[in-house]
Amino acid sequence: MDDRQKMRASDADRQEVIDRLRAALDEGRLKMDEYLERMGFASEAVTYGDLAPLYADLPETGLVARREPAAPLTAPPGAPPPVASQAAAVTRRGFAALPAPLKVLWTIWGAVVSVNLVVWVLVSATTAQLVYPWPLWVAGPWGAILLAVSISVTQARRGRQPR
Repeated sequence: MDDRQKMRASDADRQEVIDRLRAALDEGRLKMDEYLERMGFASEAVTYGDLAPLYADLPETGLVARREPAAPLTAPPGAPPPVASQAAAVTRRGFAALPAPLKVLWTIWGAVVSVNLVVWVLVSATTAQLVYPWPLWVAGPWGAILLAVSISVTQARRGRQPR
């Protein structure tokens, strides 16, 4: 066995393999149960040798759609999973960087606040006077809590401790 295969893998290496597996799932190369099983193995992997078999039968993401492959379709034996350079990595910001459950919560919050604002505007318009802006009590506290959770989750995902 190659010495490289015995080297310990980092969290970033495990995440890179999980991202490759997710791309393979999105392309239809893996079924959901295969993806979940391999993702579990990737999370528990200790060495590069543990990670390599998890993606060895998968081509690089998007290479089938190209006419000329830019890299070999399979990783050479003993090679660790490719690690994207910091400069080449595309960082997502804002709403797109949030995990799906937080996106759902923000969407629900936005819908509830919108409904409350519409009701407030209709009540103010039909009474011909400006009514106390009670939708602020719906939007403010829950929006602040959701914002705090979103910021702390985003910072935790970047590896920083929340302030």
